[in-house]
Amino acid sequence: MRRSARRRRTVSAYREGDRTVVLIPARMSEAEEQRWVGVMLDKLAAQESKRVLGDSELSERAQRLSEQFFEGRARPSSVRWVTNQNTRWGSCTPSEGSIRLSHRLQGMPEYVVDYVLLHELAHLLVPGHGPRFWRLLDAYPRTERARGYLEGVVAADRLPHLPAAREE
Repeated sequence: MRRSARRRRTVSAYREGDRTVVLIPARMSEAEEQRWVGVMLDKLAAQESKRVLGDSELSERAQRLSEQFFEGRARPSSVRWVTNQNTRWGSCTPSEGSIRLSHRLQGMPEYVVDYVLLHELAHLLVPGHGPRFWRLLDAYPRTERARGYLEGVVAADRLPHLPAAREE
């Protein structure tokens, strides 16, 4: 949160690494500040969810995440989107160093894509899903939130789909 005496009416926000900076007028009350922080976080998440990363950007992102959370030890040979994964969010072949993410993740919030990337990167270091594997993912602060998001998507897919409402 950054307050500015020069800023009169506008509120803006941007990402600075893994932090979010919200700029507000200095005169705003704490209640207004809290309301605007929520609004701006939602707005940034919506913008980010519309942006689709290409394979080269996905690979760069995996490298940054490996450096940030695994001291650069997870080094995939390839990271790419695939359209043939409809029951998994991602997969990893440690012997080849390849990571594949389901195209269904495209358009989801960045923290969710980052979690799935980290999950697959962790498999380059620990093949199974034992305690050592989960300890690696504990370093990512949004692990539980991302897992909850993905569980919600899966649950929503299982709900019966109602016919679209007709306008009269």
